[in-house]
Amino acid sequence: MKVLLTEDDDKLRTELALFFKMHGYETEEITDYKHAVEEICSAGGQILLLDLSLPEADGKYICKEIRKYSPIPILIITSQNTEMNELLCLNYGADDFIAKPFNPQILLAHVEAVLKRSQGVLQESEEISCGDFILDISRGVAKAGDKEADLTKNESRILYCLAKNKGKIVSRDVMINDLWDSELFVDDNTLTVNITRLRAKLESIGQKGVIHTKRGQGYLLE
Repeated sequence: MKVLLTEDDDKLRTELALFFKMHGYETEEITDYKHAVEEICSAGGQILLLDLSLPEADGKYICKEIRKYSPIPILIITSQNTEMNELLCLNYGADDFIAKPFNPQILLAHVEAVLKRSQGVLQESEEISCGDFILDISRGVAKAGDKEADLTKNESRILYCLAKNKGKIVSRDVMINDLWDSELFVDDNTLTVNITRLRAKLESIGQKGVIHTKRGQGYLLE
């Protein structure tokens, strides 16, 4: 499990990195705050610890932008401990909020609780609506009316990623990282092949053209 740390206090960031490593986590420190969204989405982490007060960037904006492209769990850590900030962060897609100063053990408990919830989402949500058809995760099929198409694990995960961001562009890097995080190892060429096969299977159940290619940006499910 990799924890991404976006915190401008060098001492605190270093201490947190050491603390999580001592508890069996891999860590990556995100310090290019101007390009934090891109860095975070390409880092392949399982949870993000995000400070609100960052140089050259606003933590709330970063939270909102990340949620457009990635389902990574976000835990806000901040000294801006107001109900309004907490409400805004949760509305922007954060999963939890903890105020500074905090006990590292309490922070660890929050992280583990968020990870447990996020890992259960895919198993608990057996069916995902994709507009005019449904992804049945438990059976690994896409279905529309009385028509069904069997999907591989990669195809199911790709469709799940697109469905959770329906109407939004999902970059190729985000999709590849999502598949790697799920231990479904793919590279750029493999993703292209899987998208082609997925489109053909969706067409077989009457869902032609629902996955759009946005050149230079990624894919979009309408």
